[in-house]
Amino acid sequence: MATPSGFWLPLTETAVSRILLLGWVLVQVAGASGTTGVVAAYNLTWKSTNFKTILEWEPKPINHIYTVQISHRLGNWKSKCYFTRETECDLTDEIVRDVKQTYSARVLVMPANATGYAGEPVYTKSPEFTPYLDTSLGQPTIQSFEQVGTKLNVVVQDSRTLVKVNGTFLSLRDVFGKDLNYILYYWKSSSTGKKTVKSDTNEFLIDVDKGENYCFNVQAVIPSRKVNQKSPESPIECTSQETNLFKDKFFIIGAAVFVAIVFITTLSLCLCHCKKARARRSNKKNSPFSVA
Repeated sequence: MATPSGFWLPLTETAVSRILLLGWVLVQVAGASGTTGVVAAYNLTWKSTNFKTILEWEPKPINHIYTVQISHRLGNWKSKCYFTRETECDLTDEIVRDVKQTYSARVLVMPANATGYAGEPVYTKSPEFTPYLDTSLGQPTIQSFEQVGTKLNVVVQDSRTLVKVNGTFLSLRDVFGKDLNYILYYWKSSSTGKKTVKSDTNEFLIDVDKGENYCFNVQAVIPSRKVNQKSPESPIECTSQETNLFKDKFFIIGAAVFVAIVFITTLSLCLCHCKKARARRSNKKNSPFSVA
């Protein structure tokens, strides 16, 4: 007997799974074509210098918007940069709360008309980020320098960070302490051979040749790090012994002129006084009352 044409065959679990998978693929294809759905963020990258920290990602949104969330390992997710069309989010105010914590962020993406959107947001998670280990060191500056005889003194200015304690922004030295070192590169202005010296303070006092001009710059370094150990080098500064010699000569000449003026003035006063004294004695001799 022939099987009735309207007979229904029950679907197995495998067949149902295949149908659901096919439906999901069709939704994704439709989303990629720009009709429905969204495109997940990718290339999530931390950009951080002296603890100023920004999360960047791609792509530029077309028919969707982003929300960023951040959390440390034992914390809850906190939302930032709500419903933005930008592809970066400043997370500095979160990570400076504890720069030794390890943080993760994730970028949630939703359709641009997110109002009433009931679906689960698609998200992409960032690499982990530990500010104390991962933030780049900013370019240092030379606060002051002086060459006297055979000694060159150089003082480095610490960069300010956005880490705050009791309302005061901390310097790199405040945050890193003895973990922060500086390297001084120095050389004779007439030569290209560089010498280096390292210090765990902000001051250098080195031996140099008297009468020689020197150029130098500095670099911040954290030796204990595996990555991002060194900052960019500071601008180059140079001493000028000719200027100092001119100042010395000018001072000596000025002192000599001053002494000469004082001497001439004193001598003139003495001569004037002596002349008046002789005139008084001469007048007394010629006076009629002086005759016995």
